[in-house]
Amino acid sequence: MRCNLLYRQYLRLLPLLLALLLCGNPAQGQTKKQLERDKVKIEKEIARLNDELSKARKNSKNSTKQITLIKGRIQERTRLIDNINSQMALLDRQIGRTEDSLRMVRNQIDNMKAEYAQVVRTLYGLRQNISSTGLLFDNEQYNYSYLKMKYFAEYSRYRKHQETTIRRREQLFNDMSLDLQRQRKEKTSLLAQERKQRDALSREQQQQQKKLNKSQQDEKSLQQQISKKEKQRRELQRQIQQLINAEVAKNSGGGASSSSASSGTKNSSSTSGGNKTYNDAASSDFAQNRGRLPWPVYYKSVAREYGIYTHPSGGKNKNNGIDLNCAPGATVSAVFGGTVVKVDSFQGTKVVIVRHGAYMTVYAGLGTVSVSQGSKVATKQTLGTVYKGDEATSEFSFQVWCGGDALNPRHWLR
Repeated sequence: MRCNLLYRQYLRLLPLLLALLLCGNPAQGQTKKQLERDKVKIEKEIARLNDELSKARKNSKNSTKQITLIKGRIQERTRLIDNINSQMALLDRQIGRTEDSLRMVRNQIDNMKAEYAQVVRTLYGLRQNISSTGLLFDNEQYNYSYLKMKYFAEYSRYRKHQETTIRRREQLFNDMSLDLQRQRKEKTSLLAQERKQRDALSREQQQQQKKLNKSQQDEKSLQQQISKKEKQRRELQRQIQQLINAEVAKNSGGGASSSSASSGTKNSSSTSGGNKTYNDAASSDFAQNRGRLPWPVYYKSVAREYGIYTHPSGGKNKNNGIDLNCAPGATVSAVFGGTVVKVDSFQGTKVVIVRHGAYMTVYAGLGTVSVSQGSKVATKQTLGTVYKGDEATSEFSFQVWCGGDALNPRHWLR
């Protein structure tokens, strides 16, 4: 009866043994794979940012982009550290489960071996008590011996199965022990990666702070440069205004009104003053070409439009024309035929004013001038070249005036 009880106990334990043999958690396996995929993506993004940062460093003026890239790299590095920590936390749970399973399997092996020993002892006792002569007679001894023989055969099968199961469980124990060693090595590797990433993060944060400090210094210097340039622009506007006013004053006897000029209508009155008379035909021709005048220079971009604008330092200025970013040395041409009435200088650059009857066009920011005061010029005739400074582009300013009023050049250029 003891052996029968042991056999039934084995049958009850069999599902648990099978479950342990198939132990594993697919959901957590997927989580680990997802973490590993995310880690690869983050590492690729860090590599891309490093490449972009290396390119940005070649341009010492592009400090803003460098700071942005460093900030982005710090964010990705932080994500990578979080990813590694998540992998270690998952690995800790796996190690804990593996250790629990090892203890459980070890206990089961010990119990199975104890049960196996008991079965062996029981079978040995049964064999000793079977009477070969009693099996020849139909009596109680025969029936008792027959039942023992059946139990003996059943327990023999159980014993063989138990031997196989114990061997499998021991193999499972060994495999799980190896897996535990692998998990611990993986955790050691992750810890080393985490320390390496934290060291890199610390260096990048220090680098970011240095860049920010330098950027603040550069920004202060840049603000001073901007203020200086804005002051120069205001001074240039004032000087051009004075030149225009002086030219208007020389011919103060009359002229086309600013309202009729800006609308492009004809003015039948003569434009005269002092000893000089302006031909109405010249004013009329210029006005009739409103919106069809050629651009005076090939430009890269518009720096400032006509009218009130807010400059980077926060203040507001008025621009009497349109300012263009041009390649240094670009050719500047007259937009319409007329007479050069003024060639002047401003802080190392040149200003040319051309009269077209009651109208005047202004070309400021020249480095060289190929005409002189009093020269007659034709449409698209070269007046000079754009000033060559230290920067990759130079500013050129074009203005249109009628009397003492500045007009929007956009309305005149095609």
